[in-house]
Amino acid sequence: MAVLLDWFMCLGIAGLIHKNASVGAQFLPLGIFFVEVGLLTALGGASAGQRIVRIKVVDANTGGRVTAGRAIFRTLLICLVFPAVFTKEGRGYHDWFTNCVVVRV
Repeated sequence: MAVLLDWFMCLGIAGLIHKNASVGAQFLPLGIFFVEVGLLTALGGASAGQRIVRIKVVDANTGGRVTAGRAIFRTLLICLVFPAVFTKEGRGYHDWFTNCVVVRV
C-alpha cells in the first residue's frame, strides 16, 4: 500500500512539473519516486507513503536506522522492480540485499 501511495504522489508531482509529453517525460515520475523515497528513507527511515501506513525501514540486525547509502541502494532496487521477488521468509530482495526490514510503527 505504501509504495502505491508514494507512486501516485509522484505521478501527481510529475504532472504538475511537466504538463506536455516529450522525450523522457515518461521517466519523470520514476525519477521523482527515486528521490522522494530514497531521500526520505535515508533521512527519517520512511517515505511519505510508509508514514501514512505507519511502517518504517530499519536495520535487520540492530533495529536502528539504515545508512543513507543503503537507503538509496534499496530504493534503486525498488525502482528496478525487485519488490516483486520475495525470499522464503517473505522479505523482499530489496530488503534482503540491503539487510533491512520493514516494521510497524
